[in-house]
Amino acid sequence: MRQKTPALLSVVALTALALTGCAPAGGASASCDRAAGADADLATLVQVSGSSDAAPAVDMPTPFHVDETEYVDVETGDGPAITGMGQAAVLDMTLFDGATGEPIIGTSYSGDETSVGALSQWTTQFPGLEDALQCATEGSRVVAALGEDGISVEARQTYAQAGFPQEGSIIAVVDVRKVYPAAATGSLQYNDGFGLPSVVRAPDGRPGIIVPDAPAPKDLVVQTLIKGDGEKLTDSDTPLVHYTGVLWEEKTVFDSSWETGSPVPFPLDGVIEGFTQGLVGQTVGSQVMIVIPPELGYGEEGQGTIPGDATLVFVVDILGVQDAPAQ
Repeated sequence: MRQKTPALLSVVALTALALTGCAPAGGASASCDRAAGADADLATLVQVSGSSDAAPAVDMPTPFHVDETEYVDVETGDGPAITGMGQAAVLDMTLFDGATGEPIIGTSYSGDETSVGALSQWTTQFPGLEDALQCATEGSRVVAALGEDGISVEARQTYAQAGFPQEGSIIAVVDVRKVYPAAATGSLQYNDGFGLPSVVRAPDGRPGIIVPDAPAPKDLVVQTLIKGDGEKLTDSDTPLVHYTGVLWEEKTVFDSSWETGSPVPFPLDGVIEGFTQGLVGQTVGSQVMIVIPPELGYGEEGQGTIPGDATLVFVVDILGVQDAPAQ
């Protein structure tokens, strides 16, 4: 399948910034207790001004120091909650030096919501953000004070030329633009699938595909395993998906977005025909199994690790639909 590699969330110098039953995973926001770890005093000490659509300004006493991560929501959104750092999201963020109160690095605040990536890409560099963002909701503006343990050595070194302090605390103002579920979130469906693969799910929603010792079907097979209640996909959409692909004959995984931890945007007018046919008309929030015969996949030639005349089995979680990039 021709894939469009998702743009990774990144943090760069401020002047050059350009970031941007039910299924078991993805809908657990009700279990979040955001207030339990919040520090209301932080909102008094670090006062944030400016629209959430633009880079903020802060007024705070300096030098500002914390021993461990503190956070508070200065605006609380009513959208989906972040329930794990494996989720995909779009954030805008500005980081301020705790010693001087001056902005160091941040994102572009361009309004572009196509730069989607797993939150773990942020927390690898700034581990303190994991506590600060857990259970935060879409539409929120979060102030997080990060101590030494909340900032990786690699981040300090990587952004040193941008003026990132090599010691001390930093203040992060994070605007949570969009939050995607971690996995399909709809209602489990019954399928009469004799002779077809079966699917099991880990607690985080990751699917396991069991291919039977049976001949592969000659025609395209599409089964909705979990039915979401979101919008229907059209052939011009670019859904954000988690997927696993298995070779029928070999019964082996040849590709999986779950291994990288980041969902992938797939333009449905730019993938193999069987994949498009299997997803058009499906709803956001659904999990779909698609069995694709060779003529709707990679044909006699195959591609990469996919041999010729291969029947493919995909299990796809439809997490959302991406807007077209801003022109």
